[in-house]
Amino acid sequence: MMDASLTGKHIHFVTGKLSEHALRNMLERLAKQLGFKPTVQVLKITVAALMTTDWIVPRIEVPEGTDCVVIPGLCKGSMRLLEEKAGVPVERGPEDCRRLDEWFGQKRQDLDGYGRYDIEVIAEINHANRFSQTNLLAEATRLRLLGADVIDVGCTPGESWAGIGAAVSMLVEEGIRVSVDSFEPGEVVAATRAGASLVLSVNSRNVEAAGDWGCEVVVVPDEPSTLKHFDETIARLDSLAVPYRLDPVLEPIGFGFAASLGRYLEIRKRYPESEIMMGVGNLTELTDVDSAGVNTLLLGFCQETGIRSVLTTEVIHWAQSSVRECDLARRLVYHAVVNKTLPKHVEPRLVTLRSGKQQVHGDEAIEQLASAIRDPNFRVFAERGEVHLVGKNLHLSARDPFQLFYQLAEHGRSDVDANHAFYLGYEMAKAMTALTLEKDYRQDQSLDWGYLTEPEIGCAPSVAAARVVDQK
Repeated sequence: MMDASLTGKHIHFVTGKLSEHALRNMLERLAKQLGFKPTVQVLKITVAALMTTDWIVPRIEVPEGTDCVVIPGLCKGSMRLLEEKAGVPVERGPEDCRRLDEWFGQKRQDLDGYGRYDIEVIAEINHANRFSQTNLLAEATRLRLLGADVIDVGCTPGESWAGIGAAVSMLVEEGIRVSVDSFEPGEVVAATRAGASLVLSVNSRNVEAAGDWGCEVVVVPDEPSTLKHFDETIARLDSLAVPYRLDPVLEPIGFGFAASLGRYLEIRKRYPESEIMMGVGNLTELTDVDSAGVNTLLLGFCQETGIRSVLTTEVIHWAQSSVRECDLARRLVYHAVVNKTLPKHVEPRLVTLRSGKQQVHGDEAIEQLASAIRDPNFRVFAERGEVHLVGKNLHLSARDPFQLFYQLAEHGRSDVDANHAFYLGYEMAKAMTALTLEKDYRQDQSLDWGYLTEPEIGCAPSVAAARVVDQK
C-alpha cells in the first residue's frame, strides 16, 4: 500500500456493516504480520462498495495519530474533500476486503515495470481485397488499438487484386506498418511499391523475385514436414542481401503439431541469430477451444525460443479476441522469462472464464445482515452452490432462482412490483452464471470476465438507493 515500511503505522479503515466481520479478521492477522496498527470505522451502510467519497466526508471520524485512511476500492468520487476532512492521505483499498493480502503486495518489486515486451504482433485481415478502403482502414485501426504492430493485408488465392497498391498506400499514409500475404507476383510488387515493408511468404518458387521488392520477407519451406528447400532459400536470400525472418510453419493438432514445434527448436539452433516468426493462427483458428490459453502458451514458447514475431488473425468466432490476447500474453511471458518467475497472479485479464474466485460470506454473516436490514429491499448472494436472497428478517436460498420467487410468495412478500421483480431476475441470472463457473458474484457489479469485462448495466436510481442504505 505504501512505499515505506508499514511497521508502526496507524491505518484507519472505513467499511460497511456487511464487511465488518471479514475485515476485522483480516486485519487481526495482517497487523501482526506487517507491524501496523489498524482501526476500523463501520458506517451505517450495508454494502460498503456503494459508498461515495462525498457521502463519507460528513461521517468519517479519524483517530488522532492516524497515518493513512483506507476506503473501499469501489468507492467512487473525488478524494480531495475527503483528504481535507481526514487530514491525512486517503487510499482506495481492494475491491473486496478479503483480498487485502493481495492489495498489500501489489507494489512488490518483482512487478515494477510490468508491461514490457519484445514480441511483435502481426494481425492479418483475411480477404482484404473484399473490403472497401473505408472498411479496410477501420479494421486496421481497430486491430492497432488492440495491440497489433503490423497489419497484414491478406490476399485471396485465385483472385487478382488490382487495387492492392492503392489500399496499401492508404494504410501507410495513415502511419500503419503493412505486410502483404500473397504468392501472386503482381500483387506483391504493387504492395511493396506502395510501402509494404514485409512479404509473406517466400520459398524456392518465388525467391528470385525477392531481390526486386526492397523489403523484408518471411521464409517458409516448400514442404513444412521436411523443411524442403528451406536452407537453400535462406542461402539465396543471403546472396541477394534480402532481410528475412524464418517460419518453419506451425501445423494444426492431428497434422504434425508436435513435430512442427520441434522444427522451431531445430531452426533456432541452426540459425541462432536469425529472426523467426510463428503463425499462431494455425492453432487458434483450427482448434475447438477458446483462444486466450492457446495464444498465451504459444507466446510463452516464442519468448523462451527467441521468436520475436507472431502472425494471428480473428476469423473464427472463438478466436475473435486473439490480437488483444497476444498483446496481453506477450507482456506476461516477457515478465516470466526475463525475471525467471512463474506467470501466476500477474495478469488476471487473461483469465476470463474462471476469473473472480468466489468469496464466501457464510450463513452467520448473512443471517446477521438479515437481522440488521430495515429497508424493504433485497440483497443477492451466490455461494456454496446456491443463490441467497436476503431481506428484512428474511434469508432464502435455493439452487433454482424460480424456487426463490415461490419461497418469497410463501413468506408473504407481495410487495415486489414488476420493476423490482425484473431487477431481481437480472441479478439472480448473474448469480447463477457465477455459480456455474465458480466466479465471484457481487450485487450491482459486473461479473469478472478478465479483459472481456463490460461495465455493469445500472438499475433505476430509486431502487439502488433504497436497496443499500439503512434508514436508521
